[in-house]
Amino acid sequence: MTVRDIRLFGDPVLRTVCDPVGQPGAGTAALVADLLDTVQVPGRAGVAANQIGATVRAFAYNVDGRVGYLLDPELIEVRGEPVEFDEGCLSVPDLVFPTRRYPWARSVGRQLDGSSVEVVGEAILAEALQHEQDHLDGMLYLSRLEPAVRKEAMAEVRKAPWLT
Repeated sequence: MTVRDIRLFGDPVLRTVCDPVGQPGAGTAALVADLLDTVQVPGRAGVAANQIGATVRAFAYNVDGRVGYLLDPELIEVRGEPVEFDEGCLSVPDLVFPTRRYPWARSVGRQLDGSSVEVVGEAILAEALQHEQDHLDGMLYLSRLEPAVRKEAMAEVRKAPWLT
């Protein structure tokens, strides 16, 4: 089991728009194994590849007993009026802020064998699908906060003991 270290706010890899995985090989299989091991640490709903230092479009999720991964995912549909979720991020540890997300989401991607897969989720899974897709686009959830909340969040980040 390889639980990888999570990259923290300030690491440039978190602002990197990730590249497509392309044709999966042994390296991709190892990355997927690491993503799945890393996301299964208690309290984790999702981990994107760039959070563990790989700049390819892949993430793993772990919500309500549903554990899986997507390669080259695309968030293809969201539904409902955006609602506020108390959202946190492994790359911004110990901080949670109200973030507006759609309550329903559908993502499609691939598995290691090349087959297509679709993940549909409501509530926390919908939030996770949107959150992880943002990571792959080089965006942290802090960028989605309302201006006053973002100002408060950034003040908290600057005081965080993990910020280097």
